[in-house]
Amino acid sequence: MPKARTELSDTGITVGPMTKWEYATVPLLVHATKQILDTWGEDGWELVQVVPGPNNPEQLVAYLKREKA
Repeated sequence: MPKARTELSDTGITVGPMTKWEYATVPLLVHATKQILDTWGEDGWELVQVVPGPNNPEQLVAYLKREKA
């Protein structure tokens, strides 16, 4: 089904529908970081940010997003 477009009459700007996202947080293992990110990437997830874990700064956590179907 095609996505509807909305025109803002005062500005003449045409705007598409807002993209909806789903998010995931994933712990990263130092010895398997690339493999973990590649696996999630193959499933359509995009890496947004990597931050230290809340309880252990040595443990990294990846934040990922993908467009909702």
